[in-house]
Amino acid sequence: MISHLLRHGDTGHGGFRGRLDDPLTDLGWQQMEQAVASWRGNRIVCSPRQRCRHFAENLATRLQVPLTVDERFSELDFGGWEGHTAAELIRKDPQTLAAFWRDPWQQPPPEGETLDHFCQRVEAGWIESMQQYAGQTVLLVTHGGVIRLLHHRLNRTRRSDFLTYPVPHGSLHAVNDWTKNESHPA
Repeated sequence: MISHLLRHGDTGHGGFRGRLDDPLTDLGWQQMEQAVASWRGNRIVCSPRQRCRHFAENLATRLQVPLTVDERFSELDFGGWEGHTAAELIRKDPQTLAAFWRDPWQQPPPEGETLDHFCQRVEAGWIESMQQYAGQTVLLVTHGGVIRLLHHRLNRTRRSDFLTYPVPHGSLHAVNDWTKNESHPA
């Protein structure tokens, strides 16, 4: 089962990065190394984006565990917002950004992926991984949006709280801690 989720570290870029394939900075590598310093498990699964994959490949080699790269754990596709910061979007189209922050489920980024589609693909990857790796201790190296979505779904938090769960760069999240300590109405 997937026991921990690791968000990629700093890339030196702000804003909506989604499908962009930014490498990690030295700080990003350090953040991730610190987060998993004591993690030991049987397998690593990761997003194909190099900010996740390169670290996961390195860690899998060092720990001599198998690595699975799974596209379903990629970040939300932000469409026309890719590469732009919130400040830029506020100047360019404040109404659309405000609508997204208010209700991302009903107001996806222009030309971007809907949260319903995002949810379907991430959950399909999650369910298959949980079945395929049952009995194993698995680390998922992924993105902030994926971790927020899994936190939301596993804890049945309100849809309106989806974007509020904090997921800093290089942060490690224990899945069992979520399901023990949090439960909110859907």
